[in-house]
Amino acid sequence: QVQLVESGGDLVQPGGSLRLSCVASGIIFRFSFMGWYRQVPGKQRELVASETRGGGFTIYADSVKGRFTFSRDNAKNTVYLQMNSLKPEDTAVYYCKKEGPGNTYWGQGTQVTVSS
Repeated sequence: QVQLVESGGDLVQPGGSLRLSCVASGIIFRFSFMGWYRQVPGKQRELVASETRGGGFTIYADSVKGRFTFSRDNAKNTVYLQMNSLKPEDTAVYYCKKEGPGNTYWGQGTQVTVSS
């Protein structure tokens, strides 16, 4: 059974930082490409950061470049999203995803609210 469990969401002031975590189980983590996405009510889920299949680098949404950093720890089956200089428009539910090839899976999401 595949599980992706996100944590780290919180209420934070503009300009603040958060680190999201996603612990994976039920997959061969070290061979899995992972990504972070976000969604606000009434809008489509959008890419935040995702590992590329063969390029060996991570792609970021233009809106988060230079502020967010994707990383992973294969020993802990965990991916992280370090979010700095947060803005109110970063408010969303953030989801972890196990990307293709093969089956894709989503976590349950963690709420990030940026507000003063």
